[in-house]
Amino acid sequence: MEMAPKLPNCAREDPDHPGWYSWGDFPRSSFAAQTGRLLFKPNGEGQALCRMIPTEAHMNMGGSIHGGAVMSFIDMALFAGGRCAGMAEGHYVTLDCHTRFVARGQVGIPLDAHVRLLKQTRGGLVFFDGHCEQDGEVCYAFTGTLKRVTRPNAPAADDDQVRR
Repeated sequence: MEMAPKLPNCAREDPDHPGWYSWGDFPRSSFAAQTGRLLFKPNGEGQALCRMIPTEAHMNMGGSIHGGAVMSFIDMALFAGGRCAGMAEGHYVTLDCHTRFVARGQVGIPLDAHVRLLKQTRGGLVFFDGHCEQDGEVCYAFTGTLKRVTRPNAPAADDDQVRR
């Protein structure tokens, strides 16, 4: 009997990318929408693949993928890829994320993050490492730590509440 893959909540098979899962498009007003559609899938025990398709909107002045776009993608890959790699369900926050820029990423070529879950502690820490590739070439390497929290953030206060 084949077990269903572990996936993030609300993930669905992506209709435009066979074999991949996604949450669909993020709300246009969200920061996450700037990365584009995030694709993900399990990739063996304790491992996952996440993908973004860099566009000209992700480009820096030198014609490469902007470092901020890369780091945002990696941070999102820790969450989606972490769940696909076996991270327990729950609400998590990023404690740290270190990125090494190994080579210049190119626009128009899928950027794949290979996420590896190293350890999950009883205290709610989850440790990862991985790298990003384009056409089989390593562009970026990363490590990251997530912390499980028991109380999700409350909605942001409006300006009147902040001034009181």
